Amino acid sequence: MKKFQSRSFQKSLGFALNGLRLAFRSQRNFRKHLVIAFLTLTLALFLRVNVTEFCIIMFANMFVLVCEMFNSVIEFVIDAYYKNKWAKLAKLSKDIAAGAVLLSSVVSVIISLLIYADKIYALYFS
Repeated sequence: MKKFQSRSFQKSLGFALNGLRLAFRSQRNFRKHLVIAFLTLTLALFLRVNVTEFCIIMFANMFVLVCEMFNSVIEFVIDAYYKNKWAKLAKLSKDIAAGAVLLSSVVSVIISLLIYADKIYALYFS
């Protein structure tokens, strides 16, 4: 196979699934976010949100998971490059990546709460 020849779809899919498996097995925060995503989507079904609202909640949750995966990649690359050396840029990079996860999590919570508040209000007060 040539160096830059494209791989088959099955191989690419296998690599992607392996990446998800590695994120699940090695990243505690990824597992926590995955459980929270499952719970929020279950609550969405229980509150009978419409399809659009469900998709918005699902997108917000998946965005958090993707940010968590990119955060892990950034941490792995920096750790491999700096090999136990402390560097200010390495710390700043890791902090910014963690901040992206935090920001996406907060926005996801706000989106979910806005949608759920409307459904809960209609359920109990109308």
